[in-house]
Amino acid sequence: MQGWPLAALLWLALSAAPAHALQKFVEVQQEFRSSEASLYDRKGQLLQQIRLNPHERRLSWVALEDVSPALRNALVASEDRRFYQHSGVDWNAVAAAAWGNLWNSRTRGASTITMQLAGLLDDDLRRRNSPRSFSQKLSQVMVAQLLERNWRKDQILEAYLNLVSFRGELVGIHALSRVLFGKHPGGLSQREAAIAVALIRGPNATPARVTERACRILQEQHAGQECKDLESFALLALARTGSNSEVVVTTTAPQLAPHLARKLLRTPGQALRSTLDAGVQRFATDALQRQLAALTDRNIQDGAILAIDNASGDVLAWVGSSSTFSNAADVDGVVALRQAGSTLKPFLYEMAIEKKWMTAASLLNDAAINLPTASGLYIPQNYDKQFKGLVSVRTALGSSLNIPAVRTLVTVTPTAFFQRLQTLGFQLRESGDYYGYSLALGSADVSLLALTNAYRALANQGRYSGIRTALSDPPVKMTKAMDPGATFIIGDILSDRSARSRTFGLENALSTRVWTAVKTGTSKDMRDNWAVGYSDRYTVGVWVGNASGLPMWDVSGVTGAAPIWQEVMQYLHARDQLRQRIPQKPEGVVAQEIRYDDKQEAPRQEYFLAGTEQALIRTAKSDDIGVAIRYPTAGMLVALDPDIPPERQRIRFQASGLSNGSWRLDGKLLSAAEAAPKNRRNKNVRPVPVQNPQLALDWMPWPGRHVLELLDDKQTVLDQVRFEVRGAVERVAAPKNSPGSRKGA
Repeated sequence: MQGWPLAALLWLALSAAPAHALQKFVEVQQEFRSSEASLYDRKGQLLQQIRLNPHERRLSWVALEDVSPALRNALVASEDRRFYQHSGVDWNAVAAAAWGNLWNSRTRGASTITMQLAGLLDDDLRRRNSPRSFSQKLSQVMVAQLLERNWRKDQILEAYLNLVSFRGELVGIHALSRVLFGKHPGGLSQREAAIAVALIRGPNATPARVTERACRILQEQHAGQECKDLESFALLALARTGSNSEVVVTTTAPQLAPHLARKLLRTPGQALRSTLDAGVQRFATDALQRQLAALTDRNIQDGAILAIDNASGDVLAWVGSSSTFSNAADVDGVVALRQAGSTLKPFLYEMAIEKKWMTAASLLNDAAINLPTASGLYIPQNYDKQFKGLVSVRTALGSSLNIPAVRTLVTVTPTAFFQRLQTLGFQLRESGDYYGYSLALGSADVSLLALTNAYRALANQGRYSGIRTALSDPPVKMTKAMDPGATFIIGDILSDRSARSRTFGLENALSTRVWTAVKTGTSKDMRDNWAVGYSDRYTVGVWVGNASGLPMWDVSGVTGAAPIWQEVMQYLHARDQLRQRIPQKPEGVVAQEIRYDDKQEAPRQEYFLAGTEQALIRTAKSDDIGVAIRYPTAGMLVALDPDIPPERQRIRFQASGLSNGSWRLDGKLLSAAEAAPKNRRNKNVRPVPVQNPQLALDWMPWPGRHVLELLDDKQTVLDQVRFEVRGAVERVAAPKNSPGSRKGA
């Protein structure tokens, strides 16, 4: 206030208008917005803060009683000694400032804390790069007097400490305390308080200047001994704001769920209560880091974990990265797309059992197989490059054998399996024909989120729903996606230690103290490791690998991801006070004692869908497994040659695994005569002889897109492929002395 005549200020005080618009204290408090958004767990515990306002750094509002007394005392002593005596304007200070200005002597200044708050509350009164105008100073005094009439002193002090700018982008005592001193404002010492108050008068002052002013404040409070080594202390604190007064460190708030926080938080000041459980989130993060630390020599840097409550769909843990282990910590491994490996096999076998094309006791041939495709032969191999011969579906799934899974997909068809995966929320980018038979072995890219939630549908007896990540979200709604009986049988297989012993042995990281069903997966070249499984209450999914896509070194799903899955699942149940339950057999499922006629596997009790049960499993019946159209292959493109007579061009429909059946093309049943019709232009041409028309049929192609179906003797569709024929259908002789012509391009 230096430079203004005392008479003018006295006139101002007498003419202050009481009707000036003024916010209430509670309104200022409610309108305050932190630059951070906060994510809380389901019980209200802070999980994560992220900054959404790039221009200012504010933290939550702090009540005056939660501010250190040392800071309150230093502020009043330095900025406004008569704060508790004046009514907004310190007329003694005004007079002293005017007198000092007259004699060119230095004084403390006349601006009170209340007047400074008036400037913080009203943008028109805020001091910019130039001094306030005469009218602004008059208005500032008027607002200060109104504040004193309508607010209590403690409210004025509290609002001031939360709104005042300190250094650079730091606004409010909470942000300053956390960044400069790494503590809550309630814990500031006398020395820290002096530095904080010194910054109010000179936010961008040099460390030496800040130290000088802070020491003066301490001396005025009879604490001059605190000036010792003050400059080095101030240098260290101010260094945390960088060379250009930009904050270079984060707050000390927990950083437990950065990826989910970035997904859910949108507005500065937002406080959202998520479905996460802080204890589960912290334990899962630690478990991931412990496992990666133990495998540092195996070229693994990244991982992700998802834990979901089966009934509600609430996500209890969302760990998107291994944090300090990763070179790509910002990549969210929960939603990133990776090759699924063997983790899709349970859904394939479930579909085959659901359709009653096979049972858990059916025999599949684990032997070399070559499948023709549009791009060449597909030759799948097992993980260990060995063949097991005839194995049951239970053993094939439990031990994760690849060739039986491919044989099963030949029966189910890639198109039908693709549609089922879409129903389960995978949102695959390509079609079933694009993936072909490799879809059985997880060639599709999936996210941990979609994969884990699909396993949750298995846990819920085939009922599927989305997930919840915020308590404010509506409850999930279940829809039927799979048969309850078939999902029960799949769960029983995935929980069977004996069924997986051929590949994994009896003792491994897939065993838990409670009933669980689990499947591992490893993608090509060991680039991705998966372990996904469920109990009666929870579903947990784990992925480990490298965000860069680099392969791991000799790490499979059971040695990489499975130990983490086991730890998290056992932690969930160790803290669970409810009694654990083994899934009960639903209606429509029959338990049957079985034996194999050639003793391929030991006698046991097996589960069947009603109507498919058998006591004796005969080896001969294994030939019925893998019924499929061998040629043409799905998606095949056939080009006709116009220079070859149409009656000499044929496509041979071939099928295997069926002793009696028929063909249907584009909805019409085919016979041998219809397959090779007489040429309308040459009636002397006979149909091409057909060998065994039920399994092999020579068909004269015509251009277009076609659907070929293989039917059994009951006209049930066993397999289906789509293919396309392009090119001319016949060559027409050209008239003499005229260019040749050609029909049907």
